[in-house]
Amino acid sequence: MSVVSLKSILSKNKPLKALTFGRKRAVGRNSAGRITVRHKGGGHKRLFREIDFKYNKINIPYKITSVEYDPNRTGFIGQAVYRDGEKRYVLLPKSIKVGEELLTAENAEIKQGNRMPLREIPVGTSVYNVELKPKGGARIARSAGNFVQVIAKDAGYVDLKMPSTEIRKVKETCWASVGEVSNEEKRLENYGKAGKSRWKGIRPTVRGTAMNPVDHPHGGGEGRQGRGRRRAISLWGKPTGKGQKSRRSKKYSNKFIVSRRKVGKKR
Repeated sequence: MSVVSLKSILSKNKPLKALTFGRKRAVGRNSAGRITVRHKGGGHKRLFREIDFKYNKINIPYKITSVEYDPNRTGFIGQAVYRDGEKRYVLLPKSIKVGEELLTAENAEIKQGNRMPLREIPVGTSVYNVELKPKGGARIARSAGNFVQVIAKDAGYVDLKMPSTEIRKVKETCWASVGEVSNEEKRLENYGKAGKSRWKGIRPTVRGTAMNPVDHPHGGGEGRQGRGRRRAISLWGKPTGKGQKSRRSKKYSNKFIVSRRKVGKKR
């Protein structure tokens, strides 16, 4: 079994104290303390890093001085030191090295890590850290190995192919970074034991078919029974899994979706 070592990729310096802070995690509970997302809780204590997703320092080059692990996200982050001396944490593209200089500008070079408006990016380019609304900060393609592809431009909008295969229109004045998010081999990671999931804050997931009928709609039956219905439903009776649609039919952003995501094995 081959093992990917991160020691050769990550820098040895400690997190920047000015950009880190402690915070009590919600771990799946709402403001009333009730569980709204199951299978979350516990895990190792984490320091939160303040990541710059706004990229509001335009036309000021910055140098990457470190490549660091962040326990709160799957991609690697790096210290960006601007020419004026300010330091910020940014999400890094893959194969970036310490010492490389990047730029956020309208006329920036089409180079991995540089950031510019979508109208300036050629069709066919892979981008990450994409804004959904102008000056709204990066929202799309932020997890390890993720990217969005620019496939067309028309009437002030740019068509983007999402990681889910959905094709969506976004305003051409929204900004995006060129490249793909770092740590693309994260999807190959095997936790190996239950204890590692608990370190990560992931609690056990019990199948509905293994429960009693009082606890889940799939529960009950003599021995190993199936769920007893054609389509899977959640604990609260909502359609779930198997490619079932859960998007609201009158959602405001429906008009921006050119092609819905494909589901199943032949995606």
